[in-house]
Amino acid sequence: MKRIFDFLFSFISLLIFLPFLLMLTLLIWLQDRKSPFYSAVRVGKNHINFNMYKLRTMQVDADKTGVESTSNDDARITKIGRFIRTYKIDEISQLWNVFIGNMSLVGPRPNTLKGVSVYSQEELKLLDVKPGMTDISSIVFSDEGEILLGREDPDEAYDKIIRPWKSLLGLLYIHNQSLSLDIKLIYCTFLAIYNKKKALIYLNSILIQITEDKTLIEVCKREIHLDSLKPEVHNIVQ
Repeated sequence: MKRIFDFLFSFISLLIFLPFLLMLTLLIWLQDRKSPFYSAVRVGKNHINFNMYKLRTMQVDADKTGVESTSNDDARITKIGRFIRTYKIDEISQLWNVFIGNMSLVGPRPNTLKGVSVYSQEELKLLDVKPGMTDISSIVFSDEGEILLGREDPDEAYDKIIRPWKSLLGLLYIHNQSLSLDIKLIYCTFLAIYNKKKALIYLNSILIQITEDKTLIEVCKREIHLDSLKPEVHNIVQ
């Protein structure tokens, strides 16, 4: 059922968003006459690599700097790219990945080869399912760029204060995945774009039904400074 839902939802959504995507690709191309798309290698289910497609929001060859995490003050982001990233519009093109089957609508977010190389044994379980366009952590950390703002080393900060929680939430999703949960998380993802506070309240009502981990629930409320918290599952991070 999950694959059928993914296929139908992605197909219909691609048709709906096609005129909007065409307009954005033209605007991106006009700013520097370079490809409006960005293809990035990600690690998928069963450690199989695939190309994940996004609308380009950064300067060409920005990935060659070696920095993988992106803060809101990253100089590599283009002017139109800031608008696109604010409303998560760059993720829409991943509907193609869902359509062809190497991603799902909902699942742990796909990581880079470098990111997966430092996974703990527990985190490797995230590769037992297809990666998704969105998941619980996508809602909780939709402001990832803001969290990393001003950090001297964005990659190090990401690994210490974001990645552990994203991994825990990804594992929580895997243990509780269902079509009903997917539909709720998709709704919550759209809600977060327009009203993050309401989205977190709705997400909290979902989490209290699937976990008794009070610390994890508190983290997902985003009312506590992330630097002051540590995951309770110590084998998540090496």
